[in-house]
Parts: sequence; structure tokens; C-alpha cells
Amino acid sequence: MDVATADCSFEAEIDWHPDYADLSVTSPNDLNTIRDYSTSPSHVLMGIVTLSHADRNVYPSAGVLFVHVLEREHFKGEFPPLSQTCNDPITFNTNLMGYPDRPGWLRYIQRTSHSDGVLYGSPTAEHVGKATIIEITAYNRRTFETARHNLVINIMSTEDYPLPYQAEFFIKNMNVEEMLASEVLGDFLGAVKNVWQPERLNAINITSALDRGGRVPLPINNLKEGVYVMVGADVQFSSCLREVENPHNQLRCSQEMEPVISCDKKFRAQFDIDWCKINLVDITKVVTIHSNRPDPGTGVLPDIGEYNPPSEFLKSRDFFADFLITLAVPSAVAMVLFTILGYSMCCRREGVDKRNMQTPDIQLVHHSSIQKSTKELRSMSKNREISWPLSTLPVFSQSGEVVPPIHPDNYETTSMPLMQTQTSWYCRAW
Repeated sequence: MDVATADCSFEAEIDWHPDYADLSVTSPNDLNTIRDYSTSPSHVLMGIVTLSHADRNVYPSAGVLFVHVLEREHFKGEFPPLSQTCNDPITFNTNLMGYPDRPGWLRYIQRTSHSDGVLYGSPTAEHVGKATIIEITAYNRRTFETARHNLVINIMSTEDYPLPYQAEFFIKNMNVEEMLASEVLGDFLGAVKNVWQPERLNAINITSALDRGGRVPLPINNLKEGVYVMVGADVQFSSCLREVENPHNQLRCSQEMEPVISCDKKFRAQFDIDWCKINLVDITKVVTIHSNRPDPGTGVLPDIGEYNPPSEFLKSRDFFADFLITLAVPSAVAMVLFTILGYSMCCRREGVDKRNMQTPDIQLVHHSSIQKSTKELRSMSKNREISWPLSTLPVFSQSGEVVPPIHPDNYETTSMPLMQTQTSWYCRAW
């Protein structure tokens, strides 16, 4: 494993020397060796001098996980003295020099403005020999001041890239920034080495489950997002890692049950691994498919010179004809439609005479006799002598005036109430 992966927090304190590139970590004890070598007086002096410059150089290896921590305490020195004593919120922005974003292989995460930021990723062989300059801008969210440093990533080649046997584990009880810590990653690699027993073991890549389409966990019971960790080795997979491929465990996985893995106890104390999602890849048996797709290019538009705006002395244009066409044509159409509608409604009415002429005589006589009988019955009902109810007798209002009976002469009125309040009449009678 590369030194940049072995101790990511220590990498933020000093810059890596090219002599570190040949070092690898095969067990957590090797971290102490690297730390002792790097904390010798000559190397500490080199680290202190480098911190005073804007550019920092790191030397990751191709195919090995690269981790670089952006420590808030380091950037506090770039702000006024008052900011150094306060716990100001600081955020970081990282991008490739001259571009708005980072390279495709490099990712960045910072959980909160009071936590350190982390750059991590796995460079490939195509990036070897190309110096990648990352601009790091720190923002003080209280004073709105900024500080900018440059990180120069010099990717080095390795003889055994890529490692032929790769295994990807899904750890359910970790977030990506927790797994990137050197101590945690070292413990995990030590557990994998005890199970796999390789001569060389490297962490290849770390990916958050959210980047694989996972869902954000609910903020209860300290749930984690989950993280995928890919490691590579130079020997065949152990029998323990292949236990998940047997039919019994495949059946349990299809039923959403945990498979029975004999070496799970070596991870269970610290890492909750979903063995159903483990992925074992033998690169020696992978068939490479060559496509004839064209080269996508660099993604940068060609330089076509400066923008040349149109001249201020443009030829004038008369829009009167366009205005007439736009206004006159719809108006003429609307007038024609209005004329047709008015003729149909006002000049095409049948009238009563025309209706009677088209109606048979027998039907008109029948209708006329019904109307006459109805009028005769109504006139006879008005002349009947009946005794009116008390509620219709004359009453006196509070002023002493006689109120006429409420029954009208016209019996066709149906809106008159049947009873009327007799409060004044009863009070006078009492």
C-alpha cells in the first residue's frame, strides 16, 4: 500500500519525498516504521519548510488508494490572528488548475464546516508522469476571508500494477470519511491480510454507497451510509472468501439472509461486512473488449479568437408592413365571423307566425281550448265566497293604523307567507 494511503493524517503534516514511493504497508505495524522514518530531524525540517510555501508535492502510485487530508488547523495560520484562536467554520473548494472541477479519479468530501476535508481517489496508469496541480481554496465562513494553496500530485508507476486478484467489500457500519482514517483503514487491511495471506496487499479504491445509488440513511440509531472498499493482492483468493460462492450461501443471500462465513468473526468486532455484496475479480481471466469508439478528446473547445460583436451601424428596417399584416388580417377574419353570427341570430329567426303556419290546425285548436279552459277556471275561483282564516283578518300595527288583510285579490301570488306575526294585535287585546 502507498504511504499516502498508509497514514493520511500524517500526510497533512509533512510532504512526501520521492524516496517514500517504494515503501508499502502490509500490516498496521509498518505504519510505525514510516512514522519513525518521517519524524527524523532532517525530514521534520523539510516538512516545516514546505508548509511555508504555497505548493506541496505528493507522490502517490498508480492503482493504489491516494488520501490527502485538508486540516483546518493548518489553514488557520493563513487567516488573521483572531481566527486562529476561534473555532471558525472553514470549508474548502478543490479544482484542477485552469478547470472548474477535479480530475475524474479524484474525489473530495467534507462532512461539516468544522471537520477536515479529504481528497481521495485511485489514479490509473494513464496519469503516470503527468503532474496534476490541484488548487485548494479555504473559506473562513465567519470573516469571509480565503486562503489558497496548490497541491502538486506526481503519480508514479508501479511494477505490479494492477494486482491480479481484487476483492471488493461492502462495510455497512462506516461512512467514507471514517474509513479513510489511517488507523481504521490499517485495521481493515490487517484483518484482510489475516484472512487472505497475500505477500502484497494494497487498498485500491474506496467508494461511498451513495455514489453507487444507495439511499441516505435515516438519522436514527446511528445509521451509516456504508462504504465499498476494494483491495488487491498477488495471490489467489482464500477459501474463506470463496465461501460466499457456494450454493447454500447463494440461496441464503437470495432470501435476504446472512450467509455463513467462517472468517466473519475476524471482521465482526469492528467491521460489519455484507458478505452477499462481496465481489471477487480475477483480472487474469477478464476478457478485454476493444471498441472502435472515437477518442472523446480533451473536452476543451478550440480557440476561435475573440468575440466580434455586430456593427453599431446596422441597416434600418421598416416594420409597418409587418404590423399591418399582424393586425389587419386577424381583424378582418374576426369581422367576417361577427357578421355571419349576427345574420344567423337576428335575420334567421322564425317568429310566431311562421311557427303557426307550420303547425297543424288540429294541434292549434287543441292548444287554444286548453288555454281558454284554464283562464275560465281561474276567473271562477276568484268569485267564490269563503270564510277567511283568523290570520288573514285586519290587524292593527303599533302605530294604531289598520293593516289590510294579507290575502290578495290575485291568487296567483305564491310568495306570501301563510301566517303573519300577530304580536301587536295580541298585546292590544290583552
